Amino acid sequence: AETSVAMGCLSARSRGAGRKKSSFGLQSLGLAGVAGIAGLLWHRWQDSDFPLASVALDQQTQTRKLSSLPTPGELQNRLPLPFSMRRFVQNSRASASAILAGEDDRLIAIVGPCSIHDLAAAREYAEGLHEVAAELRDNLFVIMRTYLEKPRTSVGWRGLVSDPDLSGAEDMGRGIGMGRRILLDVNAAGLPTAVEFLDPLVVPYFEDLVTYGSIGARTVESPIHRALAAGLDMPIGFKNGRTGDVQSAVNAAVAARSAQRRLATDSSGRLRIVHAKGNKDVHLILRGGEEGPNFDNASVTDAGERLDKAGFGGARIVIDCSHGNSGKRHEGQVPACQTAAKQIASGSDKLG
Repeated sequence: AETSVAMGCLSARSRGAGRKKSSFGLQSLGLAGVAGIAGLLWHRWQDSDFPLASVALDQQTQTRKLSSLPTPGELQNRLPLPFSMRRFVQNSRASASAILAGEDDRLIAIVGPCSIHDLAAAREYAEGLHEVAAELRDNLFVIMRTYLEKPRTSVGWRGLVSDPDLSGAEDMGRGIGMGRRILLDVNAAGLPTAVEFLDPLVVPYFEDLVTYGSIGARTVESPIHRALAAGLDMPIGFKNGRTGDVQSAVNAAVAARSAQRRLATDSSGRLRIVHAKGNKDVHLILRGGEEGPNFDNASVTDAGERLDKAGFGGARIVIDCSHGNSGKRHEGQVPACQTAAKQIASGSDKLG
């Protein structure tokens, strides 16, 4: 059936007894299984300083294929979080929390590519952004956008975790290894990281390296994601729905601030029940929608009133200057950002 021997953070897929031509080295390995299936061990390397490998037997039917992955604990052992970096993440979360609570008069600026697809380019970007963040640290708390998963309305590339080669092969074993590697590198460069949490089963592989999380427009109404946010020890922003519906995000924040229970895996991959007390740092992200942008003062005021009615008096709101607020054009981010800045300059205390 299915057996897994973890040696890193890649899934090795059984191809049968025959040897398949590949640009990667292959080594035969026999595994005695209940059904007497022969497995294949293969090693794959991504970057000379980051070897990846694992062993697994696959199971395939007409409608699905099952491939083993390393557990979160195995990946964390392979790519551990140093103590100094753990303190950095904790301090960064505390800073973001204080800003959102109005206890720190700086603004949070989440800056970066739409998603990570090239590790070398992401490292280079982080180095340059760190210099800018240092210059502006008295006014801005800069967090690098390091999104590793991409939600899709229908189909398309689903991010580094799902398809690290952008080839359609969807080598998730390699993807989660590369994802943890880049989060370590960005934190090591002195920048906190932000991600969108999409697949709850992926969360344990990365959450210890993340300062700020978001729940996207496509999952904001999902009870599973609301319960997930309730138990994450970091600020979590809920984006308004794709149509522009803000109330769904307000409802999500109410749910995530409350006690929740959900099924999740531990570091060994075993199921457990998480009893979450609720996340005090949940908030609203205005990202525009099909009906148009919502970064203007009237939209911000309306969102603030909805939050007040829901018991979030004085809560800060984050403006997403991209997506629906930019018309999905990078040039459109500038007026969105300028409008938000004018609101702050005029004395608005709604934006964080």
